[in-house]
Amino acid sequence: MKALILAENDFEDLELFYPYYRLKEEGMEVKIASSQERIRGKRGYEIKTDMRYEEVEPSDYSILVIPGGKSPERVRLKERAVEITKHFLKEGKPIAIICHGAQVLISANGVKGRKIACWYGIKDDVIAAGGEFIDGVAVDGNIISARFPDDLPQWMKEVVKKVRER
Repeated sequence: MKALILAENDFEDLELFYPYYRLKEEGMEVKIASSQERIRGKRGYEIKTDMRYEEVEPSDYSILVIPGGKSPERVRLKERAVEITKHFLKEGKPIAIICHGAQVLISANGVKGRKIACWYGIKDDVIAAGGEFIDGVAVDGNIISARFPDDLPQWMKEVVKKVRER
């Protein structure tokens, strides 16, 4: 199985690295797509990306991960990244979002009628897009969402459970 992470600069470091390594522990191949060759987190950690959005074939991946921080504001501006997200929505494949990651889902028209956890600062955006804000970790069909780094253990527990179901 393969996992895909969409990220840009100023990602929340823990929200990218925690799922990156946790999914590798599950035996998954994990790839990072971005508009850049290297990206830097809010805390200064850098990582080399594997490919540009245009190179991604979404059908090759079993799960999509969108970490938070300021990265999702930039990811959602990339048309191809939104198209990739729409593929996962249409196919019902697991989508793991945390913090501001819901912004990409909003741009992909994927929150209407869904229970979504997110950073409190974008709660109104989720509600305006037709979603129901959940103050904790939420699992709604194929979407597993969380608010912030303190949710990482419970969030990843649910993400791994969803991956194992597939």
